[in-house]
Amino acid sequence: MKAKLADKILKWARTRSLWVTHFNTGGCNGCDIELVAIFTPRYDVERFGIMLKGSPRHADVLAVTGPVTRQVRDRLLTIYEQIPEPKHVIAIGTCAVSGAPFWDGYNVIGGVDKIVPIDVYVPGCPPRPEAIIYGFKKLIKKMEAEEDIE
Repeated sequence: MKAKLADKILKWARTRSLWVTHFNTGGCNGCDIELVAIFTPRYDVERFGIMLKGSPRHADVLAVTGPVTRQVRDRLLTIYEQIPEPKHVIAIGTCAVSGAPFWDGYNVIGGVDKIVPIDVYVPGCPPRPEAIIYGFKKLIKKMEAEEDIE
């Protein structure tokens, strides 16, 4: 009984305080600018408990922008493995979602889902800050729907 209550409190706390680390795999920086914009006073996602963290070891969510290239594949995997469980990944922008417009490049593997599992996709080139916030809301809903920790 107490374990169930503790699990519910832990789940509630995790969905109300997302700590995000951002990784740019090497795109045009349009998505990076839009992602940083959601942390400005105009959009102020910190009111939802979403905070940008510099270290993946302190993060719950990995926000990835840009296409995955051969050069950055190992770094992306290392950063993903450094995030403690339960971890979630959000792909921001068309490049991170599918690798486009670079999908046929000699050094482009494709979207982020070729390397790590993705929880939420936010398409757009670049996606508007409102779309990124909506993606985080979808991630929170997905986290709330997950099974309780046993």
